[in-house]
Amino acid sequence: MQRAAVYARYSSQNQREASIEDQVRLCLERAHHYGAEVVQHYADMAISGSSMQRPGLLSLLEAAGRGSFDIIIAEALDRLSRDQADVATLYKRLSFHGVRIVTLAEGEINELHVGLKGTMNQLFLKDLAAKTRRGLRGRVEAGFAGGGISYGYDVVRRINADGSPSTGERSINAAEAGIIRRIFSEFSDGHSPKAIARSLNEQGIAGPRGQLWRDTAIRGHRLRGTGLLNNELYVGKLIWNRMTYIKDPQSGKRVSRMNPKEEWVTTEVPELRILDDALWERAKFRQGEIDDDPRVRAIKQSRFWEQKRKLHLLTGLLHCGCCGGGYAAVGRDYLACSAARKLGTCTQRRSFRRGDLEALIFDLLRDRLMQPAAVAGFISAYGSAVNAGRATQSAERATAEAEKTQVLRRLNGLYDAIADGLRTPGLKDKLEELEARKAELERIRRLCPIEIYGFGPAAERRFFF
Repeated sequence: MQRAAVYARYSSQNQREASIEDQVRLCLERAHHYGAEVVQHYADMAISGSSMQRPGLLSLLEAAGRGSFDIIIAEALDRLSRDQADVATLYKRLSFHGVRIVTLAEGEINELHVGLKGTMNQLFLKDLAAKTRRGLRGRVEAGFAGGGISYGYDVVRRINADGSPSTGERSINAAEAGIIRRIFSEFSDGHSPKAIARSLNEQGIAGPRGQLWRDTAIRGHRLRGTGLLNNELYVGKLIWNRMTYIKDPQSGKRVSRMNPKEEWVTTEVPELRILDDALWERAKFRQGEIDDDPRVRAIKQSRFWEQKRKLHLLTGLLHCGCCGGGYAAVGRDYLACSAARKLGTCTQRRSFRRGDLEALIFDLLRDRLMQPAAVAGFISAYGSAVNAGRATQSAERATAEAEKTQVLRRLNGLYDAIADGLRTPGLKDKLEELEARKAELERIRRLCPIEIYGFGPAAERRFFF
């Protein structure tokens, strides 16, 4: 009997139509039709098919290299990838390992499918991107937001006359607007972004998205228009298409590039103005003075941002015992708590020599951790903790799924009532309440992974996110 693996994926734009559970169920039926034994499931949730950097897909390729199965079953070829080059690479790698690809839509995949379907999927992505940009541009030119929400504003949630929810509307948050004026005023008076951030943190004032204030969130990048000091929405100008984001074919990560200024789309939105022209110009004048400083010019001429930082043994692994924040380099050979040095939210300001910390770690590994009894105890405790956590998350996910079904049923009933002409004073509030609960349940569902079980005596149990 042949061994099969099932792969399922949905993107954030297609969550309802192609859920993981539906794909897996249909693939299991196809496996039964082929007389194959499904030994493993792999899944990627809310991840675009244009990237190869997906945990489930990478695990599938790793297992294929070990000879864990003979067939991969998926709903369609675009579940594995929508990128033409990636489809060809996947097919070549799997063929090398003797693994066949079978999909519900196309049947068994061969070179013809790879060429034709890969081209069609690539064209679909380009067409989707063009339509999305066209729609966003129209929204921006009409005065609506084309992306995320900036600090200082709230999302306006209301129902249009036709019963559809309004999107892209913003209103000024009075409390945050006061903080913005304070930041611009203090910066114009000579305070540094780091000093301003530290002062705000000491006073317990929450930053963007409820996090701590950082100097980079205030300073930003002047040419790219990032950071509070460069956000022209504060003077009533909505700017879109300043940047273009493209995918790095090697890493799969998005890389931003500046567009020519003549391609920017600027819309006047005076109702969203927070700052007067005088305060804005004072801040711009101060930025110009900083840029003209000989020391700043010398630093920029060094193009330090093009130099990749050297990785060390403990890079990204050290955390402060007082606040839990990460450690960062201070000088060439010393490390210190980043929250204490940059944010002023921790009292542990002592620095440690990198070499001393590395020697301490090696001593602990050799003398304490790398003992048979300690390793066995760690493996047992880790396995118990992971299994307990997954069981809890699975229960939470099941509860969220059940409640979401009820919420959707109630929402559909309200939508039908609106379509029939029903208008009551409490209808809008009820719709907003249910929409908010649905969003919260979606968040819980994404945070709680599906348990993926292996089938067969030789299969191991795994979890994929």
